Amino acid sequence: MQDNYGREISVLRISVTDLCNYRCKYCMGEDGIPKRTHRDVLSFEEITRIASVAAGLGIRKIRLTGGEPLVRRGILDLCRMLKSIPEIKELSMTTNGSFLTDFAAGLKDAGVDRLNISLDTLDPEKFHSMTRTGSLEDVLHGIETAEQVGFTGTKLNAVLIGGFNDTEIPAFAELTKSRDLSVRFIELMPLGCSANWDSQCFLSSDAVLKALPDLEFVDTDGVSVRYRLPGYLGTIGLIPPMSRKFCSRCNRIRLTADGKLKPCLHSAAEIPLTGLSDQELENALKAAILSKPKEHLLNQTHQSGTLRNMYEIGG
Repeated sequence: MQDNYGREISVLRISVTDLCNYRCKYCMGEDGIPKRTHRDVLSFEEITRIASVAAGLGIRKIRLTGGEPLVRRGILDLCRMLKSIPEIKELSMTTNGSFLTDFAAGLKDAGVDRLNISLDTLDPEKFHSMTRTGSLEDVLHGIETAEQVGFTGTKLNAVLIGGFNDTEIPAFAELTKSRDLSVRFIELMPLGCSANWDSQCFLSSDAVLKALPDLEFVDTDGVSVRYRLPGYLGTIGLIPPMSRKFCSRCNRIRLTADGKLKPCLHSAAEIPLTGLSDQELENALKAAILSKPKEHLLNQTHQSGTLRNMYEIGG
């Protein structure tokens, strides 16, 4: 289904939980978040019904997110349920990677096609400092396990933060030398905990082009512009929501764990989907797609319009 600006909306991101085992400084407070009751979070059956109706309107790809989706009990069952929807051509998951050693084989068996793994630094001390609880070794081992069980085209997402990981750009690029990986640098957005950070933390993706002058353009993959270093197997992706607005290529809508549909990440608009009949649900989804704004105003206001933190929306 197309929105009012001719964009074909084909991707549904589903947050299955607000909870996460990390407390990344740009995302969540040190004390974490209050745990919701079961009745406040969509059941797997509700999620699957919403996804099925959305598939009837043209959704072809689903990505499961959080928080950290692998902390949701029974997550493999949900993967199987979503994979059984005939119209869905790709099921992927965004994870921090800390549980992949235990879950990678199960995710592959449950029908997950691809993984996005958040990884903001390759320095163990900085990793623990940023996540407050995490171990870099766990994530690196999880990535290796995912490769061993057959996952290909894995994307490593690094939020580009001035004074934190900008000197690591070449090291991240080396991960793509002989591995089927796409390292994607995402500009830090003024959203939630990072909204009032020092301006020097917000780097343009041009910093990557300067650090890697030999990059060669490959193509545009959704909101990412992809490059490759000569002779390297994998790719380098740039996702620049601040410096180069990509709203004209945005093809997604988002479902929160508590059953609200967000037409745009940076809009306060949310449409409740719980308790609706199939026809009412279809009407609500159509209304959400048609209400998708033309663009966000991040680069003008330096402030997101959403009323939620990122862990409540899903990456």
